[in-house]
Amino acid sequence: MADDYDPAENSRKSYDVAIDALREKLASFRCERVGDATLYLGDCREILPLLPKVDAVVTDPPYGINYGKLMKGKGDGQGGLDKNRWKHYEAFDWDAQRPAPETFDAIRAAGKEAVIWGANYFSDLLPPSMRWLVWDKCQEFSLADFELAWTSQNAAGRTFRYSRPEALRDGRHHPTQKPIELMEWCLGFLPKARTILDPFMGSGTTGVACAKLGRKFIGIELEPKYFDIAVKRIDDAYRQPRLFKDEPPKPKQEALL
Repeated sequence: MADDYDPAENSRKSYDVAIDALREKLASFRCERVGDATLYLGDCREILPLLPKVDAVVTDPPYGINYGKLMKGKGDGQGGLDKNRWKHYEAFDWDAQRPAPETFDAIRAAGKEAVIWGANYFSDLLPPSMRWLVWDKCQEFSLADFELAWTSQNAAGRTFRYSRPEALRDGRHHPTQKPIELMEWCLGFLPKARTILDPFMGSGTTGVACAKLGRKFIGIELEPKYFDIAVKRIDDAYRQPRLFKDEPPKPKQEALL
C-alpha cells in the first residue's frame, strides 16, 4: 500500500492545532472590545506570548520603588487623608518589585518599536538608546521634576513640557497615571505604528490617546478595578472623538544636547 503521509499537510494541521490552542487559552481571559481597542484582564506574562506582534509597545511598568508602602497613611496632597485610596492601588505592595528581565525581553519582542516610561529604573535591563523622552513637569516639588522614557529609536531625545496641574485635568484614576496629552505626544513619534500595545495598561491612558488619534489598541491590566476604569475611559474617548494632527506638538519639545 502506498504511503499516504504528506509532510506539508501534516505540518499545516499541526500549525492549525497550535493556533487553535493559543486562541483557546487567550479566550480564557476576560476580554472587552471597545471601538478599535481590545482589552485583556490578566497577567501580561501569560497573555503576551499569545498575541501577534504589533507595530509598537508604549507602556509604563511598575518601577519597583515600593511607592505604595511609602504613601501608606499619607494624605492625598490636598489636605485630605486619601479617602478615595488613589495612592493605594488596593494593595500597598503593588510597586514592590519591578518586572523581571524576561518580561522586558517579552515586551520588546512584542512590538517593532517600543517606548517604556520609568526606564531610569530599568536601565540595566534595556539596551543603550539614543532617543530618550522627557516629561518636564514645569515645577519643583517633593516628587520628581521630570520623568524619563526609553525608546528603541535611533534619533535625538525630546522633551515635553506639561505641568502637573495641567495633568490633573484628566482626573486622578491611578497612582502613576500619565497625562493623555503626554501619551499623544509619544504616539507622534510612531507615525507608522497603527496598532499599539500597552501590557501595563493601568487606567487606560495610552488607550485613550489611541482612540483620539485613530490607532488600534491592545491593553493588558492585572488589577480588575483599574481594568474597569480603563474600559470606561476608553469608551468615553470613542464617544467624544476629535480631530488631531498625528505628530509631536512642536511647541513642547526640544532636542536634548
